[in-house]
Amino acid sequence: MDLFNSALNSLLALFFAAFAWAPPVLGLSVISALVGIGMLWVFRQTSNQQGMKTVKRRVYASLLELRVFADEPMVTWRAQKSLFAANLRYMGLALRPALVMAAPVALLLIHLEAFYGRAPLPVGQAAVVTMATTGLVAGELQAPAAVAVETPPVHIVDEREISWRIRPLAAGSTRLQFNVAGRPAGMTIESGGRPRFVPGRAVSSAWSAIWNPGQQRIGSSAVKWIDVRYPEASIEVLGLRCNWLLWFLLVSMVSALLLKKRFGVVL
Repeated sequence: MDLFNSALNSLLALFFAAFAWAPPVLGLSVISALVGIGMLWVFRQTSNQQGMKTVKRRVYASLLELRVFADEPMVTWRAQKSLFAANLRYMGLALRPALVMAAPVALLLIHLEAFYGRAPLPVGQAAVVTMATTGLVAGELQAPAAVAVETPPVHIVDEREISWRIRPLAAGSTRLQFNVAGRPAGMTIESGGRPRFVPGRAVSSAWSAIWNPGQQRIGSSAVKWIDVRYPEASIEVLGLRCNWLLWFLLVSMVSALLLKKRFGVVL
């Protein structure tokens, strides 16, 4: 899993670097459109296109019947039943391609969160770094000169968590080192500067690394995760601030709808 996360992050970093000269919305729009085209291809390969054509004709026929025979209760009832059955059939036909696309798209969105969803910590502004442990153990934080550690460790015994207040003093990437039960652990934090790759929570388990792919996995068995809360990033579209995920979904869906006839896909 670590190799997969590293490879995908490296590919996305190259893509992100290629659009470093432009506003983030441009690169995000390009990758969203590419995902929309990819979903069209997958839909065409995995769905019953002839069956979907037949179902859509039934839907149109039922809607026309409802409009023409609006004053005929029995005909209207029959058309409504036919329309309901056709919609169920359509959802059944769309289920297979949806399941095929779900996992790859979800993994991509998880990785894109580090590029478009989080902003670096503001320089000079305090933040809290928290570590969850597997037991009641002591923890020590050692930070380089670029980060000031302003408080001693604060233990939340019931949650088995230890927190410190830190303050970045300079822009850049900084490696925080922890000593927990005599074993080292660490995570990288980003502060100041332009929008860029901002890794999230550092975790120890391979399963958790699927949902938190940005950091190297923690080697200490005494630590579950280490986390710092980053500011939420947003993109600017025509002077308006927008959540990156909403823009991604909008562009990918619109591109798929606009290109469906060119690719010969029935949706």
